[in-house]
Amino acid sequence: METLTCSVSDLAPLFGATAANDTSSAAAAAAATYLCSRFSTISNSLSDTSYAVNTTYLLFSAYLVFAMQLGFAMLCAGSVRAKNTMNIMLTNVLDAAAGALSYYLFGFAFAFGSPSNSFIGRHFFGLHNVPSQDTDYSFFLYQWAFAIAAAGITSGSIAERTQFVAYLIYSSFLTGFVYPIVSHWFWSGDGWASPTRTDNLLFGSGVIDFAGSGVVHMVGGIAGLWGAIIEGPRIGRFDRTGRAVVLRGHSASLVVLGSFLLWFGWYGFNPGSFLTILKAYGGSGGYYGQWSAIGRTAVTTTLAGCTAALTMLFSKRLLVGHWNVTDVCNGLLGGFAAITSGCSVVEPWAAIICGFVSAWVLIAYNKLAEKFKYDDPLEAAQLHGGCGSWGVIFTGLFATKRYVNEVYPGRPERPYGLLMGGGGRLLAAQIIQVVVVIGWVTVTMGPLFYLLKKINLLRISRDDEMAGMDLTRHGGFAYVYHEEDDPSQKPAFMMGRVEPTNESTTPDHQNSPTTNV
Repeated sequence: METLTCSVSDLAPLFGATAANDTSSAAAAAAATYLCSRFSTISNSLSDTSYAVNTTYLLFSAYLVFAMQLGFAMLCAGSVRAKNTMNIMLTNVLDAAAGALSYYLFGFAFAFGSPSNSFIGRHFFGLHNVPSQDTDYSFFLYQWAFAIAAAGITSGSIAERTQFVAYLIYSSFLTGFVYPIVSHWFWSGDGWASPTRTDNLLFGSGVIDFAGSGVVHMVGGIAGLWGAIIEGPRIGRFDRTGRAVVLRGHSASLVVLGSFLLWFGWYGFNPGSFLTILKAYGGSGGYYGQWSAIGRTAVTTTLAGCTAALTMLFSKRLLVGHWNVTDVCNGLLGGFAAITSGCSVVEPWAAIICGFVSAWVLIAYNKLAEKFKYDDPLEAAQLHGGCGSWGVIFTGLFATKRYVNEVYPGRPERPYGLLMGGGGRLLAAQIIQVVVVIGWVTVTMGPLFYLLKKINLLRISRDDEMAGMDLTRHGGFAYVYHEEDDPSQKPAFMMGRVEPTNESTTPDHQNSPTTNV
């Protein structure tokens, strides 16, 4: 906000100060000095209030984004078999914990350590010299929440067959190096493709990835893709003929709970990416300002997710013949991942198009995954990588001139969406983002997963996978479990004469014998 200023020399003549009357001059100067001191007090108070309001808004947004970790944990837990529940929840906790230290020591500096070059940041290691005129602790916390979200995406792709130590290694590397470099390119003012860069903008625009369809979702999704490819599918995911076998998650309730928590957290993820709320557009004193843009961003986020959920609902009904709540939840999240890039610069009606297409993108990628025998228990690579890439392209098609100039001011001729009359320069920049993110994550995370495999730190043994990691690696199952209630432990069943009568009593028999090999 503008600072109130007051000059004694300018104000004193208004009180009748004249050069011929020393007494009146002294009195006028004293009155002017007093009023200016009052003005300075008011100005400082308003400035402090502005900082406090904006910081509170950013911290609240950070808390919402962090709450998404609970959503990820519940979604992952519900999407895996019960015998691996404790393992997947522990990995989500460790994503946040290990990510905090790696992002504090290195990641934040690589991402936002300014002044820097266009590739990587060089300051603020260990938050040295924070706070400063350029950054504050609240900004670090918000960006850390984004970093661990990317790591959480990856953990879903390699669930149910990955050694615990591998989680710690890849999570620290992803949050401390791989993800920060990408966020520096597109979000730091020094980044080579940043839309806030003052000069040498990519195609005169830079990449508009407002809240991270590419920076967060594609990074996490592509990393998970390579992890799952290098590990290979879970035992029993494909039968001997190559036919896909569904290994169902053990709790649709947890999937729905996790989806709603992620939905709630997305209101910090997308609207919170404005970072401040007290900013007028044009003249101050009007009803329209950044607070309005924040509200619009929440609306576009909502419409995209809801449209994707409904599209998935009816599409899967036509394709497979029944209503599937898990598919609907994945469609919802796919819509959110897609709109994250352009949520602040598109009209609400365009968000509906974004959500509709994202559902079909997810369906198509799932079909491809099945065809190529790719196993991702949470469809994370398809959802976050596939729908995230569509979201980046969508922004290049539908970003409006007015909103682009409001959110990224200072360049009246900045390119905007191709289908909105803005030419193809923004779309070209968006396509480049998709390509470089895929390339960067491939050359960093791919070799890491391959190295972990070579030194036998990536995948658990066949026996451990069959028994479940909760029992073999974590000391017991996540749920209260009594062996005497398990019909599979009775002598008659062990000799093959009795079929189990209650599949829900034991984590090892959540699914049919065919699907839970």
